[in-house]
Amino acid sequence: MFHAVQDREFVVDENYPFVDDRTSWKLEQKIWGYPFVLHFVVGFLNLRCKYGLRFEGREWLKKYEKELAGGAITLGNHCSPVDCPAIILAVKGKYTTKIPMFTPNFRTKNQYLMRLVGGVPIPEPEAGLSAMKKFNQAFDTFHERGYWFHIFPEAAQWQYYKPLRPFQKGAFTMSYKYNMPLVPCVVTYRKRRGLYLLTGRKEEPLFTVKIGEPIFPDTSKPRKEEVDRLRNLAYERMLDLAGIVHNTWPVVPEND
Repeated sequence: MFHAVQDREFVVDENYPFVDDRTSWKLEQKIWGYPFVLHFVVGFLNLRCKYGLRFEGREWLKKYEKELAGGAITLGNHCSPVDCPAIILAVKGKYTTKIPMFTPNFRTKNQYLMRLVGGVPIPEPEAGLSAMKKFNQAFDTFHERGYWFHIFPEAAQWQYYKPLRPFQKGAFTMSYKYNMPLVPCVVTYRKRRGLYLLTGRKEEPLFTVKIGEPIFPDTSKPRKEEVDRLRNLAYERMLDLAGIVHNTWPVVPEND
């Protein structure tokens, strides 16, 4: 399990700007952050050159372009510190992508990058109900604006782990609440070969992001029934994308 070093201050309470509409910040994301930091520094120098990043399944995005135009939720397996940027690049995400993230992650050296790609800190219990209410209201606003969301349903990051772990229900509850389609994605691994032996350690794999067919919620059905269906179907789709035939984990976590 990957544990990032927490060496920075970061406070999330009811006063935190979950919806940051400052013109300066929007310009920083749109002009500096996405073209240079995300696409060039992270996307090209790191993911392309070091991890040989490839994409498969983009034809699904084109086929369902109209259905996804109002916003969608991308799902991914949580296997690397750079899996989030990899998936955002795979689906051609914009600076309006929003990602609920655990607050302790913002106390690490990756704080700026996480905010840049759209990270929104989930208030910790000690922050109180007011902070959580503001967080939920923020995602109401993001949905109204047609933004995309990205969620790792496994929650914790297990570096280079291949099997799929149990899925928390948050992403699927959100899909039902907002009537947003789900786009299943998985980061898969290739053996490091050729020139890539010079760009990284030979025991580190190369990455391929595979995109699956979108899954659409049926809001005419009871919430619990539909959330369970969405979770199970997404799990099956992602197993298939990853080429996993025998998985060692159940779909639903013990603490569900």
